[in-house]
Amino acid sequence: MGIGKIVDAVKSGRILFSDGAWGTFLQKKGLQPGQCPELWCVERPDDVLAVAKGYVEAGSDMVESNSFGGTSYKLEHYGLADRVAELNEASAKISKQAIGNNGWVIASVGPTGKLLVMGDVTEQDLYNSFKEQIVALEKGGADAVCIETMSAIDEAVAAIKAAKENTNLEVICTFTFEKTVQGDYRTMMGVSPANAAKAAIAAGADVIGTNCGNGIERMVEIVKQMRAVAPDTPILIHANAGLPQNIDGVDVFPETPEDMAKQVSELVAAGTNIIGGCCGTTPTHIKAMREAI
Repeated sequence: MGIGKIVDAVKSGRILFSDGAWGTFLQKKGLQPGQCPELWCVERPDDVLAVAKGYVEAGSDMVESNSFGGTSYKLEHYGLADRVAELNEASAKISKQAIGNNGWVIASVGPTGKLLVMGDVTEQDLYNSFKEQIVALEKGGADAVCIETMSAIDEAVAAIKAAKENTNLEVICTFTFEKTVQGDYRTMMGVSPANAAKAAIAAGADVIGTNCGNGIERMVEIVKQMRAVAPDTPILIHANAGLPQNIDGVDVFPETPEDMAKQVSELVAAGTNIIGGCCGTTPTHIKAMREAI
């Protein structure tokens, strides 16, 4: 018997915990600037597995996969566009090995770096690229796909539809927002939290939310805006460990596990169902937030 669906777990009243940052851990293990993180899924799988296991041991109910840049458009920068299926399938297998039947693999799918508004690609091009990646992630054992760090509605919709029309995976879609000088929140492409939520749901997303760009304090405001237009849809938050501070040319995320744990009840009160981390967060942050709830 499987663990069931994420949406059903949320509807039962559970607060679920996701994982945290991946890139910083791979860098600590030796990933150099300019190297392809996804290639490690076949060349250094034990190091990738160690990241996922760290979050499982910290109490994560779900882990992502090392596949954020796994579309053909991203992989072509490394001359690896012909290895999309291989690398993504491997990434999902590794995360599944880490969590087994004790939780969900929410395979990571990031932006392609192409803009429809600039005429770089067509909607069909995006759809086909996402389809190739997501089909491979399902084959590798993913339970859901986490389409994340989105800024353009059309790209997010293409990814959601590619997943819903070609796999049986649950679909999570998160956007990244920044606070404007006017005090509201918008993606790089000018999309508000409310409009992002409505568009993702209309395209078929099972879970909506936001990741990166903000610490918990600002995420609370974003959740409230999403919840206002989506009263019944599960919301996932992957917050940074605070807003980055540049120290000696290096971005440092200042919030400790204790800092994030103190704020997590506000996220739940605002309507968050799934809590995890993004830049600067570690297994220790996830453990502290889980213990706070």
